[in-house]
Order: sequence, then structure tokens, then C-alpha cells
Amino acid sequence: MNATRRHFVRTLPLAALGSAFHIHVRSQEAKDRWRTGNPSIDRPREIALKLLKPTQAQIDHAWELHFGSIVFESYGFAPRFAVDGEAINRAIEMGATKAELDDLRESLMMNRGADSERERKEFMDAFHAAGVTCIFQNAGEEGNDPLRLIKRLAHFTRATDAMSPLVQKVVRVEQLETLKKQGHVGLCFTGNGVPLPQRWESVRDELGMIRIFHELGIRMMHLTYNRRNPIGDGAGEPHDGGLSDFGKSVVAEMNRLGVIVDVAHSGWTTAEQAARASSRPMMASHTTCGAVYTHFRGKPDSAIKAICDTDGVVGMCCIPRFLGGKGDITALMDHMDHLIKTFGSEHAAIGCDVAYVSRFEKEERAKIKKTPSGGSAFGGSADRWEHLWPKDDFVATPEADLSVSWSNWPMFTLGMIMRGHSDDAIRRVIGGNVMRVVKANSQPS
Repeated sequence: MNATRRHFVRTLPLAALGSAFHIHVRSQEAKDRWRTGNPSIDRPREIALKLLKPTQAQIDHAWELHFGSIVFESYGFAPRFAVDGEAINRAIEMGATKAELDDLRESLMMNRGADSERERKEFMDAFHAAGVTCIFQNAGEEGNDPLRLIKRLAHFTRATDAMSPLVQKVVRVEQLETLKKQGHVGLCFTGNGVPLPQRWESVRDELGMIRIFHELGIRMMHLTYNRRNPIGDGAGEPHDGGLSDFGKSVVAEMNRLGVIVDVAHSGWTTAEQAARASSRPMMASHTTCGAVYTHFRGKPDSAIKAICDTDGVVGMCCIPRFLGGKGDITALMDHMDHLIKTFGSEHAAIGCDVAYVSRFEKEERAKIKKTPSGGSAFGGSADRWEHLWPKDDFVATPEADLSVSWSNWPMFTLGMIMRGHSDDAIRRVIGGNVMRVVKANSQPS
């Protein structure tokens, strides 16, 4: 075909080209509908498709179902912005301490879209490619110190303030239908700990900050984060002593105020006892099924049942090390299958606990100078108290990590379709169940 002919064909409406050509173009568009043109998104999808081996009809079904539904992630992270290399260099030149540089890096990764049009577009493109309407966003830092917990909450408050209406803070499930229709997205804030003044003068004084953080927008809190605290034992403790008497008071106050109790990082006994103490639906927002693969960050069926008995929800995470097996999307589906078939689709969700990172992060980091001491501007402590993990021999592969990437959310819907779960069940898993628990906790006590 000569150049003139090619130009003519390109400019004709599809209907004028004949039905055979029309059908061919439509079929090609359908076949590649998962492609975005962003290799950071398309490469993980290629890997997931090779592992899942779906038919074209299943892909088409998944896309219609996923992008037509309200998707509410039970725990995770909004796409992370690239840092601003020049801003970090200016901080280094001004003599910023290591702690100040770490705080600056974290702030930039969480709210740089407030100032950068490039990063804002990258953020929204990733959100829309994932088909996610709202995330239960980690907006707290590990521990119980209120000043420490409030830092990330401030970062994400700035992001939702500055990027509204594209990105909005969600405190009521009624907001989500409007967000979906408008093509906007939401962040519902969760904390990585219960804020405690730790003065230990009275139980009432110790619990007072829960109300303050609820007023700031926090709608879910971890009782523990891996380690033991005054509330109970974390998942990483070798001796799971369960929920303390004070912990029972914490659960009661969270129930009263409408803050969802989250036991994702709690020990198994602690989780079961918290469920028995809770008068409202609760969550293990990002965990795995111990019956499929035993890992301390997973939950045995007894703990899952206790959570379900509150009319609660258990979210499956996308951490290969916790999933076991090959740690890929097929392992994730094995856990989801067990959860749905054993406890019902009304108790299942997905809380990825992984994030998409801006394509521009690498080039921004390349701009950053060494500190005056010659070291890197970044790098946290290797032995942070909350991050102590029991050792295991799991070896993750790049293919496993990529197959459960956050931007692969539509592939999770596809995987459930391929496992034979109904459309109604999948709608509950990808959003409906979390919405129900949020709403149940928001009702007056």
C-alpha cells in the first residue's frame, strides 16, 4: 500500500472500511486492552498473563467487571511519587540531619503531586490503570507515639488537600459512588498503631487520643505492629500472650468511636481475643491464610473464623514471602480460593501492601549528591525495633514480585474469574465488603 493510500485508510471512519477490517481492528483493541504504554505497568501484566493463561473472553470479562465496579483496597499505598532530587540537594547543602532527610524523602514520595504536574499525572494514570476507586491508605507510622503517628497523616492530608478534587479524603462510603462516576479517587486513612500518650495515669487518659485521630480522618488502626505493646502481642512475638486487659478497653473505645479494629500485624491469639472483644465488624486488612502456607504474618483458620464471626473482613496481601509456594499471582489466588470457599466471599478482600512507584524515581535519585560525610542521603536503621522479623528461607523472584504488583489489580479480578467465582462474589471481594465494614463501624453506638 503506498503512502497516499495508507493516509487515506487511516483517516476514514471504521464503518467506511468494511466490516471485516472493522472486526479486525476491534479484535486487536480487545486483545491488547490491558496495555497502557507504560512499561512499568505493562511488564507486570505480561508476566501475570503468562502465569494465569486466560482466554481472551476471560480477559474481556475481567475488564468489564473490574472497571465497572467500585474497588476499595482493604490496606495499602497510593502510587508513590518520585522524590525531588534538587530539593533534597538543597536540604543537604543547608546541613539537614539524617532524620530530616528521611522525613523529606518520605514527604516527597507521599505528596509531591501537590506541586508537580508530571508526578500528579503519573499518579492518576497509575490509579486509573489499576482501576482502584479508594485505598485504605497507610497514613501512620509503626508504634504508639502520637507525634510519630501524625507525620504520615500530615503528608497525606496535604496530598488530599492540594490534589482535590482528583484525590479526596474519604470518611464515608457514600462518597465512593460519586468518586467513581467522576473518575476521581479516594484515600481512607488507617494508622499503624493506636495513639497512646503513654503517661499511664488512667485508662481514660490513655484512650483520649483515639478520638482526636478519628476526628483527623483515621478510620482504622492496628492494635499491634509485629512487636508486643500494652494492648497485646504482635505477629512477630515468639510467645503470643494475647490481648491485655488494657487492650480490651482499647477495642471497646474503638468500637464506640467508629474506628475499625485491625489485627493484620497482631499475633494469632491476640487476633482471636480481639475479635471476641469487638462488638463491631473488624479486619485483618492485609494478611494470608495459614492453612495454605504457614507464616507468622498469616492467620490460621481459627483466627480468620473469629474475625468473620464479627461480620468482619480478611484481606489477602501481595507479599510473595507471606504467600509461599512460588509467591506469585497463582499463589495469591490459592489463598483467595481458600478464604472464599471456607468462609464465604462476604468476608474476603484484597489489601496489597505494595505500591506503584513513579517511573521518574530513578532519574530523580540520580541527581542527589552525597552528604558531607560522603554517605547516602537515605537509608533507615537496619534493626528498627518494630521491624524485627523471624527468619525464613523463602527466596523471592522478580517474576513473583512483578506478578502481584499493585497496578495488576485487574489481573486479580481476572484470576478470581478463572477460579470460577461469580461476578457478585468478586464485586464483594474487590470493594463491597470493605465498604460494608466501614459503614457498619460508622453507625452510632
